[in-house]
Amino acid sequence: MAVPTREEMYRALKERHGAELQAKLSAASVAVCGLGGLGSNIAIALARAGVGHLHIMDFDCVDISNLNRQQYFPEQIGLPKTEAMLDTLRRIAPYCDIKADCVKLTEENIPGLLRNEEIVCEAFDRADQKAMLVNCVLENMPEKYLVAGSGMAGIGPSNLITTKRIAKRFYLCGDGVSDAGEGLGLVSSRVLICAAHQANAIIRIIAGKLEIN
Repeated sequence: MAVPTREEMYRALKERHGAELQAKLSAASVAVCGLGGLGSNIAIALARAGVGHLHIMDFDCVDISNLNRQQYFPEQIGLPKTEAMLDTLRRIAPYCDIKADCVKLTEENIPGLLRNEEIVCEAFDRADQKAMLVNCVLENMPEKYLVAGSGMAGIGPSNLITTKRIAKRFYLCGDGVSDAGEGLGLVSSRVLICAAHQANAIIRIIAGKLEIN
């Protein structure tokens, strides 16, 4: 079967989301920083929702240890995550404008890399990288919305993972407690719950629904 046209894809999204929301989604621009268990799932959710512009960033390559929770395939092992995810996203949303940067984010390059996106999604694995990105965005780009994740390890109750509005433009998703470094493993289902919280928070921001409740 031939790939649907841009008009057909957009029409189908409008039928599901409504014309007003879909217009906002199509015009939105989101940076997904990190393409691991959180970021790979978030990027796919946003692409399926019809977000018009995605900027995906990671410096790592797909490893066999990623396959239990990250959206990659065995045949993609060894590929840069940006390359593998770009291929997957283009299959899901062929008309989405996607920019991929295989780069490690630092305090020095973050302002330049994220200058064009309205919403920044923090999806790193390590606590120090999370803190670095969050602090850099809050201090240097206060006009941007920031959605971050913290605490999704183990198989704890799903409802312990929540979305909190920390500041006017800063949202934090997760249970805020569980840490894979404490011996708790990262399990696909719970990581996916946190990723869904982040993706939904981003979609709500795009829709103009800024409050949690």
